[in-house]
Amino acid sequence: MGLVTASSDANPALSSALAQHFARNQRWGFVWALWTAILWGAWYVPGTALWFEHPFSDIPTDAQTLKLAATAVMTWVHAIAVFVFLMLWNGVLGKVKDYGRTMVRFKKISKWYALASLCGGPMAIFGSYMAMGFVGPVFAAVTSLFYPVIGALVARLWYNEKISGRAAIGMAVIIFGGMVIYGPGLFGEVSKDANPMAWLGYLGGVMSAIGWGTEGAVAGRAMDVSDPDVGIQCRFTFEIFFWGFIILPILALFTDLPILALIKDTVFEPKAMIWIFLAASCHAYCYTSWYKSFSLIGVARGEAIGNLYAIFALIFIAAFTLQFPQWYFILGLILTVSGSFIMFSEPAASIENLRDHSSAECEV
Repeated sequence: MGLVTASSDANPALSSALAQHFARNQRWGFVWALWTAILWGAWYVPGTALWFEHPFSDIPTDAQTLKLAATAVMTWVHAIAVFVFLMLWNGVLGKVKDYGRTMVRFKKISKWYALASLCGGPMAIFGSYMAMGFVGPVFAAVTSLFYPVIGALVARLWYNEKISGRAAIGMAVIIFGGMVIYGPGLFGEVSKDANPMAWLGYLGGVMSAIGWGTEGAVAGRAMDVSDPDVGIQCRFTFEIFFWGFIILPILALFTDLPILALIKDTVFEPKAMIWIFLAASCHAYCYTSWYKSFSLIGVARGEAIGNLYAIFALIFIAAFTLQFPQWYFILGLILTVSGSFIMFSEPAASIENLRDHSSAECEV
């Protein structure tokens, strides 16, 4: 990197080309991160509606263990549906062979996607569905707003990804804007909650924030040695394996939970599967955009801009329920857009020095 910088200083043409390269990376990185926010916000509509369909709506409110088992089944079927959409995506791009080559290189590459799948699947997505089912969608959304802070800290501590002062301010403003948007609804939701097991929903919310933040840092490292389109399909392949061959079989064999019955009732319930496929289509391409942004603008920036999902979630909810936002939505909108502008206005050349490559490189 130092040789490139020195050469560019001595060669104006090379310096101009590098400046255009970094500007293009920054522009596309923020575009992909914005698509992450749009699709993530859209996911909360079918993700919440799924709880109102058979077999999930038939579970008694006091059957917490059964509801957790249903959440596990829901997350596994969701992961399979996401995999189908990702296979379609990579098939169109002609990257299916790359997917296979990446999967078999477990020691050097795909191990990172296995770790990312544990953070994002059994922890984050499962936790988010828990938060929706035990507390509500507003709480599920607001707890995830803090994941960029976790991702940035993990990336900083693990492989020294730098966080500039401007980026840190932008992140803080975006997170505060999300709190303004969801805060009044959150307090109203909690005050009406008489469920003594709501603590499971709160635990799920914490799991989602930690899981998605950590997954972003892990995925950011994996992006050093692989294609993001291929990587995200590897990540969901491992999630399907962990749920389908380890977690759910253990629950079916060593507990009296009706795991097989839940799977059958879910797969053969048309309305439930419609919501699952809608949620999976949003999540598949949300994740694809998310991973692409990491390789272009870094984990901290990609996650912070992705946090704009708070605005889009309210927009989609208003569109489907005709419940229009209150004044605090406008205030939150101003804050989150301002935070994005603060980050986007950072010089593109700063993207060059996001990572201390000498201290942490993936094994290749």
